[in-house]
Amino acid sequence: MTEQSPNAPASLFTRRVPLFPISTRLSERASDTVLSIDGLPLDDLAARFGTPLYVYDQATLDSTEEIYRKALAQYYPGESGLTYAGKAFLCTALAQWARRRDLWLDCTGVGEISIALAGIDRSGTDLTASSPAAIVVHGVNKSKPDLEFALQNASILVVDNLTELERLVELYREAYVDMPKLWLRLRPGVLVDTHAHIQTGQSESKFGFNFNEAAQAVDSCLRAGLPLTGLHFHLGSQFHEVKPLVRSLEKVLDFCVAMRNTHNWLPQVISPGGGWGVAYHESDLPQPPIQAYVQRLAESLVTGCNQRDIPLPRLQLEPGRSLVARAGVAIYHLGTIKQTSQRRWFLVDGGLADNPRPALYNARYSALPVTQPERPVSQPIWLAGPYCESGDILIEALPMPDMHPGELVAVPVSGAYHLSMSSNYNGAPRPAVVWLARGQAHLVLRRENSSDLLRRDLPLPVIF
Repeated sequence: MTEQSPNAPASLFTRRVPLFPISTRLSERASDTVLSIDGLPLDDLAARFGTPLYVYDQATLDSTEEIYRKALAQYYPGESGLTYAGKAFLCTALAQWARRRDLWLDCTGVGEISIALAGIDRSGTDLTASSPAAIVVHGVNKSKPDLEFALQNASILVVDNLTELERLVELYREAYVDMPKLWLRLRPGVLVDTHAHIQTGQSESKFGFNFNEAAQAVDSCLRAGLPLTGLHFHLGSQFHEVKPLVRSLEKVLDFCVAMRNTHNWLPQVISPGGGWGVAYHESDLPQPPIQAYVQRLAESLVTGCNQRDIPLPRLQLEPGRSLVARAGVAIYHLGTIKQTSQRRWFLVDGGLADNPRPALYNARYSALPVTQPERPVSQPIWLAGPYCESGDILIEALPMPDMHPGELVAVPVSGAYHLSMSSNYNGAPRPAVVWLARGQAHLVLRRENSSDLLRRDLPLPVIF
């Protein structure tokens, strides 16, 4: 099998391949061409593991993480690090990868913490090393079990509100001697340009402390002897402009000055969250530059600290979807084609149950046929799933070649907020996940089956 780069400038492959993982190629076989990732043809993977299928390319993850690391090293003279957002997608394999790359793991609640711990245990790294893996626990309304589990297993606990802080003080006084380091999550009151459902830093957001509440929290932590070491804020997800982050950082640094003057306290760590956007459709290309984002943020922090005579804190970034989204590809089986008066429907075996983002946020995706993706465009299609919802539409009005039932469709940029938000709607089993590394495919999440769906069910003791 040989590989080629199509030279037709108008080909679907040429326009859309930048959305796919960096190791994606158009590979030539005796009778056709096929999309491959890390040298592995996607139709072979579908035949081996079934569909719907999610594949993750480690080369893309490694490359993106390196871009962040190099940008931080170049533009920030202080200590820095990266945190992987477990909410984007978390499984044991990803936690293993994050640990081996020295990323901290952002978790919410007992479930994500448990997955992170399992991955760390299997990472083959020494947790007593000089840069130990940190589990950072977030949550806007942590339950008592969440807090107790976090106190036992987290390295850092991000406190969201005064009620939670009161619970922590009580738990600390009752039973715990070794408290994880605490950060306060701030609500800067700044909007970013993204969908309203994924804005998190505005004044009316449910997340975090306003600055008056945060001042009370600092006072409470210091009085109780709690190890308060950091400040965190997060403005939202899938945005492309750094200015709101810079404005928020200025507000946070002013708050730091106030806390220094009042309590002689300054944070050792500032985490300005993440949320940097990615391209989901060819009209979004080129990809938003990570280097420019890191540079502007890092230089703003350095300047702001120098102006206020504040020592540089550790800068802890959360790359979020910008780290993992492009690494993932969803592969679907085309089962039925329908023609209505105004639409041509491609109905595939996945959709709303494994990717609710189009229904939730009107997220816009692209796609390619797995075999012969260089075929000429025929007409726009509506790519939809099998579920009993009219909103079960993955892509609307996407130019595609003629295809036939039985073919495979690949949807790129599927690595974040698909499987982590998936469901068993209509009794749908969650898809298998395959990790691609060094020319090998590793099953890291098996496909659910009917036994999995029934495992939690308990019959009534009598029949009514």
